Amino acid sequence: MTQVKQGTRVDAKSRRTERRAADKEVPSRYQSGFGNYFESEAVPGALPVGRNSPQRPPLGLYAEQISGTSFTTARADNRRTWTYRIRPSVVHRPYARLDNGMMRSAPFAEVDATPTQLRWSPLPIPKKPTDFVEGMVTFGGNGDVATQLGMAIHIYAANRSMTDRCFYNADGEMLIVPQQGRARFVTELGALEAAPGEIVIIPRGLRLRVELPDGPSRGYICENYGAMLRLPELGPLGANGLASPRDFLSPVAAFEDTKAPCALLAKFQGNLWAAEMDHSPLNVVAWHGNLVPYKYDLARFMVMGTVSFDHPDPSIFSVLTAPSDLPGAANIDFVIFPPRWLVGEDTFRPPWFHRNVMTEFMGLLHGEYDAKAEGFLPGGASLHNCMTAHGPDAETWERATKAQLKPHKIEDTMAFMFESRFAMRLTRYAVESSELQHDYFEGWQGLEKHFPAR
Repeated sequence: MTQVKQGTRVDAKSRRTERRAADKEVPSRYQSGFGNYFESEAVPGALPVGRNSPQRPPLGLYAEQISGTSFTTARADNRRTWTYRIRPSVVHRPYARLDNGMMRSAPFAEVDATPTQLRWSPLPIPKKPTDFVEGMVTFGGNGDVATQLGMAIHIYAANRSMTDRCFYNADGEMLIVPQQGRARFVTELGALEAAPGEIVIIPRGLRLRVELPDGPSRGYICENYGAMLRLPELGPLGANGLASPRDFLSPVAAFEDTKAPCALLAKFQGNLWAAEMDHSPLNVVAWHGNLVPYKYDLARFMVMGTVSFDHPDPSIFSVLTAPSDLPGAANIDFVIFPPRWLVGEDTFRPPWFHRNVMTEFMGLLHGEYDAKAEGFLPGGASLHNCMTAHGPDAETWERATKAQLKPHKIEDTMAFMFESRFAMRLTRYAVESSELQHDYFEGWQGLEKHFPAR
């Protein structure tokens, strides 16, 4: 596994080389493929053969299915996993409500939705001990958690591992984008580690514990209430390009057999709950299925682009998508802006000025974003809501219009975007926080008139 210390920047070529070396060292740590049907057992003989629920499962285990879609969902979209565990998930005390802290869920109605362009500086790492769940701060979202439509966007900032508690999200799957410090996601189905530059997707309802091997960690979370994330169609691109299915990695079975007390936290209908357990809920000895957590190294994304003039729509940078009921307009698109060559002739190469029916929430993992000369910082974020005008700031425009158009490679950068067909409403924290940059609009005020006087 690539390990990146806080503040270290690693280029895409180095990341690929280190990942190949790490994969050779631990070949059995992950299983590869997107949407694959996997099977894994931590103890030989733990998986039953030829049936899912035998009268007496092997090794005295309990059979339990986790259904991520309805039973009658079409086969191509059906997601479920059979687990064989030391004790079934039902063994816990009744749930009791917890304080939600800074976590919120849709519908968001704390403040008015705004068409103003907004940008935030990075969320600071807390000074007091704070784990992954405690460190989640909601910036906003859209839709309604009760109707399973839309999304919420959170930023987490934490400085300690979860120890005597685990967590699951019954409201949506989570797309997690670490920006600082590694995070280790110990799930019912096995463990995933992610360094900055990698992403992790946790299916709805899957139990997990988040550990921080390097100490303080920060990142972004897109909570998807709607249809599950999937690879976008390639259309005229053909069979290859963008994110390859073989580069997505899922864990192998691992289990905990403990009697230590554990608090099981649940996010359910927008609120946090907790139930007491006298054992670890991560006690799956074997499993088979296709509802699995997975990770992806963004350095492996195969970028497409122009080799003539102009540049294509940013949809060619889509890694994952979650469709909505309107064909072609996603509930969520996850888009990245990685290192790449720019060769377009007679072309304004940064992103153009734009007004979009889709809402755009952006984050920056490291480096600089090519449409903003300054102010958009790693760990920060920006929001350009539905039909809100945006584009390069005055300094970037000036530089790009005068640049010598020779082949140029954008390096040492990774920005991303959570895009949605629905407008995004913010939390009170997002509009009142000290991280909000009130001077963001000034970056465009230097765009002067160049049209000749008549």
